Amino acid sequence: MPILRMDEIRAMSKEERRKKLNELRAELMRLRTMVKAGGAIENPARIRELRKAIARILTVEREEELGMRPPGKGRRGKK
Repeated sequence: MPILRMDEIRAMSKEERRKKLNELRAELMRLRTMVKAGGAIENPARIRELRKAIARILTVEREEELGMRPPGKGRRGKK
């Protein structure tokens, strides 16, 4: 299950996305440091989940920057 879904990310304000992005990057850095130090992490798949969540946030920000999607608009009720 993903950490964040696209519709959740799109529903966030720009400041909330920035804050979440910083939190995810900090956690990813911490996990990578643990792996490099030779320690075992509880859930190795968490690194992949974090990378994908970061990419999703950056994708939404880029879409808004290019005007592909208006800021703050989520899905239109589709599932």
